[in-house]
Amino acid sequence: MDTDNNRQEMQEIWKKFNKQGGTGSVKTAPELTPEEEKKRNRKQIGLYLLITFALTYGTEIFGIMPMAGNMDAEQAYRVQGMISSVMFLPAAGALLPLLLTKERLTARSLMLTVNLKKDLKYYGLAWFGFVLLILFGAALYFVIFRDQFDAGLGYMKALTDAQGVETTEAQLSQAVVMQLVMGAVLAPFANLLNCFGEEWGWRGFLLPRMLKQFKVVPALLLCGLIWGLWHAPLTILGHNYGVGYAGYPVTGILAMCLFCTAIGIILSYVTIKTKSCIPAIMGHGTLNGFASAGILFTSVDHPYNVFLGPTPTGLIGGAGFLVLAGVLLYLLYKEEKESQPGYM
Repeated sequence: MDTDNNRQEMQEIWKKFNKQGGTGSVKTAPELTPEEEKKRNRKQIGLYLLITFALTYGTEIFGIMPMAGNMDAEQAYRVQGMISSVMFLPAAGALLPLLLTKERLTARSLMLTVNLKKDLKYYGLAWFGFVLLILFGAALYFVIFRDQFDAGLGYMKALTDAQGVETTEAQLSQAVVMQLVMGAVLAPFANLLNCFGEEWGWRGFLLPRMLKQFKVVPALLLCGLIWGLWHAPLTILGHNYGVGYAGYPVTGILAMCLFCTAIGIILSYVTIKTKSCIPAIMGHGTLNGFASAGILFTSVDHPYNVFLGPTPTGLIGGAGFLVLAGVLLYLLYKEEKESQPGYM
């Protein structure tokens, strides 16, 4: 009986997210035929990618790149503001196709519903689960590269000295503990608005439409690749991995694509399970606000390797995310397969 109930639940989930069923929450007038629905879906994906990449690459190539590297403080703040504003462009890229194709906008069709009682575990995964995975990756990195770990908090000491502030080791330790606790608790809320701009585009708009065109594995892998390539101009500027490394900038772009694919699978998983992109927004906010936790413990004398860790963008720092992404992708593949008619 339990098996039948589970299968019924999976069929209900995939009815809303596979290529036959669509999101299941959007009603149009007049009702579209399956072929018209697919045609509109392809049009929306194409418009979304065109608008989002054109706006983003245009802003970064013609607006940010010419100012990058300028030592003027006011210019640097302006660049940082522009980089933050770019996070809203996927939302703009999602809204325009909806308006152009005259799709009815509701909380369900926009993937903005909330059901904490039913979905609390998925919110927990995207919030505290991400915190634990970040700490795990940093700890694993320092276990492997022990000479790069500084229990004396030399990195923090260098920062405070540069600001002309004298601190004791005890004060530094208290500051780090407070920073970690506050980061873990407040990160998803402090970054809520910016991350909404990205996640409503990638998970709220693109994901369900990709799942109508492809099976779950290629859909999620393609979404991750697209998301990684969307970061390419900033990766070239050194925003994620610096500059001058072996294979620059191709190595950095590929590493960013791998990172975005792993994180994207996890964020897509909680989106599919909750039929909402809000837990993905919180997960993205937690990642942005807490990802640098491991850097607080790095040694000034033995610099860390950005492609390995201790942040989640490195292979070792992000090991927990990579493993979890693989597990969740397999579970989604299995659920999709078992939800197909005739499966025994």
